[in-house]
Amino acid sequence: MNIMLSVAVSADGCIDDNTSARLVLSTPQDWQEVRELRSHFDAILVGAATVRNDNPSLRIKEEHLREERIARGMSADIMRVTISASGNLPSDSRFFTGDGTAVVITSCGSYSHPSARVIYVERITAAAIVGALERAGVGSLFVEGGARTLHMFLEEGMADTLRLAVNPSITVGDPAAPHFTPAPYIKNAACKRRNLGGMDVRTYRLSSADFETDIRHLRRAVELSRSSEPCSGCYRVGAVLVTAGGEIFEGYTHQSSPTSHAEQEAVRSAEAAGADLHGATMYSSMEPCTERKSEPESCSQLLVRHGFARAVFAAFEPDHFVRCDGAAFLRRNGVRVDIIPDLAEEVRRINAHICGLQR
Repeated sequence: MNIMLSVAVSADGCIDDNTSARLVLSTPQDWQEVRELRSHFDAILVGAATVRNDNPSLRIKEEHLREERIARGMSADIMRVTISASGNLPSDSRFFTGDGTAVVITSCGSYSHPSARVIYVERITAAAIVGALERAGVGSLFVEGGARTLHMFLEEGMADTLRLAVNPSITVGDPAAPHFTPAPYIKNAACKRRNLGGMDVRTYRLSSADFETDIRHLRRAVELSRSSEPCSGCYRVGAVLVTAGGEIFEGYTHQSSPTSHAEQEAVRSAEAAGADLHGATMYSSMEPCTERKSEPESCSQLLVRHGFARAVFAAFEPDHFVRCDGAAFLRRNGVRVDIIPDLAEEVRRINAHICGLQR
């Protein structure tokens, strides 16, 4: 998932003051660019405090932006997402009204709302939020805060880009006001800086992921999966392994063994060539498995054992043979996971021989 964090702050780093009135920090030019940026994402996320205090609608209102979304194959309305451990959300908030989908991610099992899709997670973390949205088909997420939500995404390394807009003409001067302090997370990040209507706009690239490169390798993985013969007991999966030094190795299901998985085959090829796998990236057409009946080590465990830095895949493994938890397992073990759902439908077609994947 492509994740951008966006925040406006005062000269002394505050995102708000302690009054009941909303503190407007953005200039008109900055605010217009934010609205345009929003329109390029599948979903927008804010914390529960933002819903309670600011009552935002979070909609794409400009007709030309809605038309452009439709032309790109997106829905006219952006998915609106909020998170709440307690479920303490005003039921009449503008977040819940109007067209488009409203989603509440919560760890409160008793929470429900007639106008929202409610997704339950065991614990509110950035990884859990992203995983839940990825399974809902969200490929890009625009995160607007508040400070606690933004810091959570930064602390967990769950962001690709940070857009920090500083208004040098406003100083809050209150140590108790909500502050945003990204300094520990942007020390080595590439930054583009410009003036936009008086705002000092700084865009930090927090991830080295390159979408064009990722999609190229993932397309190759999907193509490799076609080399695997259809079998009632397994999925047809392809994998492309790219080492930190740029070496490329490939594999597909049952390539050299009746029990081998695609990731295994790619790793075997790399090991045979003496490649260093620490820091490598694995591109798989389907989510790396976490449970196997044929062999003792899952593909997710294999990647962790070899010190892979990233795993990129197109489609989640369905809960047909076992319940796969590859993305969450890898993230818990320090592997960055990116899901690119653009190719998921093709992966499902290739695996239409498995019951439950027919379209």
